[in-house]
Amino acid sequence: MKSSFKLLILISVFFFTLTAKAKSDGFDEPYRPQFHFTPAENWMNDPNGLIYFEGEYHLFYQHNPNGKEWGFMHWGHAVSPDLVHWEHLPLAIYPDNESTDKEFATAFSGSAIVDRNNLLGKQQGELPTLLAFYTSKDNGQRIAYSTDKGRSWEKYEGNPVIAFDEEDDARDPKVFWHEDSQRYVMVLWRMPEGQKSNQGISIYSSENLTDWTHESHLAGFYECPDLVELPVNRRADDTRWVIFDGDGSYLIGDFDGKRFKPETPKMQGDFGKNFYATQTFNNLPDEQNRTIQLAWMRGGEYPDMAFNGQMTFPTELALKKYLEGIRLVRTPVKEIELLHEKGHSWENENLIPGLNKNLTRKIKGDCLHIKGTFDLKTVNSFGFVVRNSRKETGVEIRYDATKQVLSCMGQGVLLSPEDNKIQLEILIDRTSIELFGNDGKAVLSSCYTADPEAQQLILYNTGGELLVEQLEIYPLKSMYELD
Repeated sequence: MKSSFKLLILISVFFFTLTAKAKSDGFDEPYRPQFHFTPAENWMNDPNGLIYFEGEYHLFYQHNPNGKEWGFMHWGHAVSPDLVHWEHLPLAIYPDNESTDKEFATAFSGSAIVDRNNLLGKQQGELPTLLAFYTSKDNGQRIAYSTDKGRSWEKYEGNPVIAFDEEDDARDPKVFWHEDSQRYVMVLWRMPEGQKSNQGISIYSSENLTDWTHESHLAGFYECPDLVELPVNRRADDTRWVIFDGDGSYLIGDFDGKRFKPETPKMQGDFGKNFYATQTFNNLPDEQNRTIQLAWMRGGEYPDMAFNGQMTFPTELALKKYLEGIRLVRTPVKEIELLHEKGHSWENENLIPGLNKNLTRKIKGDCLHIKGTFDLKTVNSFGFVVRNSRKETGVEIRYDATKQVLSCMGQGVLLSPEDNKIQLEILIDRTSIELFGNDGKAVLSSCYTADPEAQQLILYNTGGELLVEQLEIYPLKSMYELD
């Protein structure tokens, strides 16, 4: 008991220090997301090397330490005990020095694994080595390794493990262990012989992590590939493999360690304005029994901020069987509840247009978690207006019951009601809205900018009655704050 108490004190001191540093670094800026990851300063894009190791989630990312524009890519680095509170660490991977032109040796995207069998022979003591596989621009696919829980990194002396071919563009290796074939697998974006019509995902296998055999190629994909196995309807005895494109679109099918055989057409994974470069975490504990995905919110704007870029909030992936077939669903990880302030809730509220006042009129805030189930009854449309003010209209989230379309910021997706009901989960941060319909069957991830003083929330319905079967709204604490 005493040791547990001491551990709690140490964790509290750690987060107090982190919070104090974050506040002193200006992490409470008006356009700084408060629960989505951002770099302390300068440019950020693709998540890289997502992995759980020794009690920490590691987030690496494409980063330009020299400015707020894309270029001179390094791997930035952060760690978290809970996917919510992130600590910024020093740069992990620097550009390689084989080229005299720094732009031609930059450290592009990749992934990370744990070398549990010490195949590279770098392990020191009992702690396994972390390996990062990355693309060195015009220098092939390479490995960096860490023997100290990711705090420092060295380049593997046998690089590259897949040589650069000037007639065959290739990048973004995602490496994982394939249990059935007892081999490591790498999915790599390639444009064989420079032919755009054949660009797609190449699959490689290896027994030792340094010698890779090309097994197959699947055309029709662009950048940042990923390949994961997921249960259908959470049944361990019924699984499928899902292969991802950089924009989050996907195919569902079968994978034997060498070839992916699609069972579905390619389907869109996110219907918002700002979703790209998806990647899932490697090495999650078996007891978690979940697959977690992160993406870069490409194209967001952050006026006069010291940084440029944010990640989506981490989501859990699953496969669910519908009448039209098996589909991917995506929902925020449960750790969002760590940021909940005291919330508001309603049950069985019948709303009639023109007769009811705004149910959420007392809610104010720029960071909210909204969860609701709505019986459509006779309504034509309903939705929320978020970040509203007297000066300007906020951002509208709308469900058109006549067309069965869920929309936000000019983007829409077909979403049929289930038992005449629509379920919504919404994450509102200072510069982003992530909208999940019917338990993640339809997702829209978008960035926006609003007047920092605009913090009103409006719930509306038009054309007929709407039954708010259940609605919960939680203001969210900043990830830089403590209880």
